[in-house]
This record gives sequence, structure tokens and C-alpha cells, in this order.
Amino acid sequence: MSQSKPDKDNKTQEARKTISLPMSRVKLIMKSSPDVSSINQDALFLTTKATELFVQHLALTSFTNSSGRETNTLDYSDLAKTAEATETFHFLTDILPKKILARDYFKSLEQMQDEEADF
Repeated sequence: MSQSKPDKDNKTQEARKTISLPMSRVKLIMKSSPDVSSINQDALFLTTKATELFVQHLALTSFTNSSGRETNTLDYSDLAKTAEATETFHFLTDILPKKILARDYFKSLEQMQDEEADF
């Protein structure tokens, strides 16, 4: 027996209600790639759902490894530590760098300039 078209449309609408990220934003990001000319609706849905699951996994991993479990909070520093410490998320270290104080940055910059001057 084959499914009727309205039944399939209902399932598609229900599936789209299960995602939290706006599909229009994900589509805009996907379209920003010069290699992408058109995006199938199923591919857009799956990419949006996969992105949502990835962000959820990153947040849960960061939360379980964080110091904020007592206060039930998750900070940027927790995400940055997870990106640095976990091999799975290591590709995010450029996007989620550890925050440093300005004085520490200027001190390291000064040291780098001193080292370059020695050569």
C-alpha cells in the first residue's frame, strides 16, 4: 500500500516542529558557500536537525566537564575548555578560543616581539 500525499505532508510538518533552530538561517548559511546553488528541503531539514544535535552534544559535554554543575550554569569558558580538551571538538578551537586578559595578551605580544628582535 502506498501512502497518500496529505499523510506524508503531515509527517513532514510534524518533523519540522521537532527542531528549534530556524531553517531559514541554516539555509542562509548553506547558501553562503559558493559551491551550493540550490538546497533540497529534505537536505535542509536534515542539516538543521544535525546542527541542533551537534550543539546539544557540545553543550552537554561542556556541562558535564564544567565547574558550573553546582550552580547549574554553562559559561563560554566551559565551551572553550571542551573545544581545547576534547579531540572531537578540537576543530572548534579557532572559533571558541580561550579568553585571556588584555594585559596577558600584551605581555605575550611583547615577548614575541622580543624573540623576533633576537633573530
